[in-house]
Amino acid sequence: MATVIVQQQHTLRHSTPPPSSMTSSLVTNSRSSPIPNKHIPVCPTGPAPFDLSDSDWSPSLPEGCSQVSSLLQSAHMRYKRISEPPSPIVYSLDADQLAEAMKHLSSQPLPDPSYMFPWLHGLHPDNHMQLNFFSSRRKIQRKPPKNWRGLTIVKLGGELDTYRLKGAVAPEDVLSPQGCFLNPDPPQAFSVRNFQIQGAKLAALSDIVVYGEPDCCKEELLLLAQAFAVAQEQWRYKHDPAQDLGWYNTFILTTPFPQIEQKHPEIVGNDFRGIRPGEMWDFSYWERLEMSIMSEVSEISKNVWLGPTPHWLGNTADRTLPKDCEYDLIIDAYDMAQIPGPRSLAMIDKKIEEIGPQRMEFPSSGVLYLKSGNNRETEDIINTVRWIHYLANPEAELMDQGNDAAMKSTKKPRKVLIHCNDGYTESSFLAVVYFMFAENLRVDDAMIKLHCEKQRNFFLYQTDRMVLSHIQPRLLMECPVPLYGPQTSQFSDWFKKTDGSLPSRILNYLYLGNLNHANNPEMLWKLGIRRVLSMGECITWNPEQRVRWGEDNLLHISIQDNGIDELCHEYNRCLDFIQQGKAEGTATLVHCRVGVSRSASICIAKVMQEYDISFPRAYCFVRARRLNVIIQPNLRFVYELLQWEEYLNKKKGNPILRDLEWTYVCREIALLNKPYSRR
Repeated sequence: MATVIVQQQHTLRHSTPPPSSMTSSLVTNSRSSPIPNKHIPVCPTGPAPFDLSDSDWSPSLPEGCSQVSSLLQSAHMRYKRISEPPSPIVYSLDADQLAEAMKHLSSQPLPDPSYMFPWLHGLHPDNHMQLNFFSSRRKIQRKPPKNWRGLTIVKLGGELDTYRLKGAVAPEDVLSPQGCFLNPDPPQAFSVRNFQIQGAKLAALSDIVVYGEPDCCKEELLLLAQAFAVAQEQWRYKHDPAQDLGWYNTFILTTPFPQIEQKHPEIVGNDFRGIRPGEMWDFSYWERLEMSIMSEVSEISKNVWLGPTPHWLGNTADRTLPKDCEYDLIIDAYDMAQIPGPRSLAMIDKKIEEIGPQRMEFPSSGVLYLKSGNNRETEDIINTVRWIHYLANPEAELMDQGNDAAMKSTKKPRKVLIHCNDGYTESSFLAVVYFMFAENLRVDDAMIKLHCEKQRNFFLYQTDRMVLSHIQPRLLMECPVPLYGPQTSQFSDWFKKTDGSLPSRILNYLYLGNLNHANNPEMLWKLGIRRVLSMGECITWNPEQRVRWGEDNLLHISIQDNGIDELCHEYNRCLDFIQQGKAEGTATLVHCRVGVSRSASICIAKVMQEYDISFPRAYCFVRARRLNVIIQPNLRFVYELLQWEEYLNKKKGNPILRDLEWTYVCREIALLNKPYSRR
């Protein structure tokens, strides 16, 4: 005999609750903690397509491909020198000049990725794994690219919560204690997702602007600027003795920060209070906003609602509810909760009748698992969902008891909200098990109906699937009006092949998934998916399945997630394939092996095109809708998506004007991923 045990998880606790709608207030001045059970999957790089070994190759610039233009070059002709000889050269500039320089830089096309990669991946001379990987695939560029010119803003003191300019970094982020530029290339291990090194790596190829808070010491500010000027000179002698890369300059910003806030709020990251004015280019903010939009509260069954934690609910330790709470019962799903027993339910029921709205707890998705023993917890789960159902549908209890006067009952139906921080991570198990009971459905049918008809995104884990499969016979037996007998209680073939998760719905006509999803055509058909776009990984369907779908509805793109293969040349082909499905009123699944890099990049490109939004917004849009699997396009794919943004602007006749620069984008992605990275 089997039973259900609550598995206690001690890591990855709750995130800051997202808002329940677009108009809800969001916490934007601090990073949210990781959401439980989310993870960064491993992305295989695939086989080597090349076998070349020239390891010190640096491409020469083709005719007409010069270094990125900057208003800060030729500084001796445009800006005033404020350091006296023989001190290192430092210039001054004001907020108007800085804002103009930043806008000019954002209007310059990014250099062709063939001149930036694999150098941007990080090629430490001692990291033989990284060097050998790239040298086996293509001539490897170890020298810095000749056509990059960036802009790095450094704040004296390094306190970045307040008085922060857009993209500003601390001195120690780019400068070593010895006074030279950091070498952030990892000395060991292999990765094509070194987002965290980009700011420090490109600082040496950038003009430097140093500033401080209004009361900062001017002498210290000048000393910091001179330290950077010395570092630039040392780096040039070591890495560019022929001066092929041009001359990078160091500046001190002379405009006080309060004046910058008034005249140029567009270049302010955090104001003096730590608040981001205007557009808030904080990826964690946009991710939480997109989560709240995606998982907005909706009714999944009569009087039972599912959604994110309401912003008015406050701290989980505070048991009080607003007097005007629209729900009679608020169910908090989180990983350390216990399954309520009969006495707890009776007590809550009494308090609802006598006092008003109440809260209760239920274990999170992914923390229940099966173990041989007694079945007390199984009965507690069934009792809980039965009690919720009768609370929301009091007439059902009387009907279940055979009372002909059921419809004359005066007991008030209660409204119930099942919630968690993001609206699905922790509440999916309870939502599905309740939906099975209330709608008299097997788990496989409940998943399809909840997803397609109720338009709810949810995520079940393998352990959830096992528990639901185990309790299904008892659950259906207890339904008010059982619909399934023994002959119809068998699971569908597609459900037997799945680990419990469905592919992620990015748009109504666009799904993102992994190879297992793609190799489950029956499940795809149930979801209304009729086209499959395979990014590098081949589906293994039998001939009958291919005939049923039609070869015109299957497209395979040969691409590896190795940080070298180019994806941008396949954008139009892939997006046309997806658009054709939309025109035919059907959905397309885009997949690779794990559904986070190659296929995610195509989905981001499509969202940018569909909604006319920038890469940062589209990235957060897709990231939120991939649910518990965190998307991980490699560095090159992200770089190409920024170029795709440039292309879309040109196509509309608009000038290139990036919302965020490469190093800013990389830092935000690294900060988003850091809580989930394996230690």
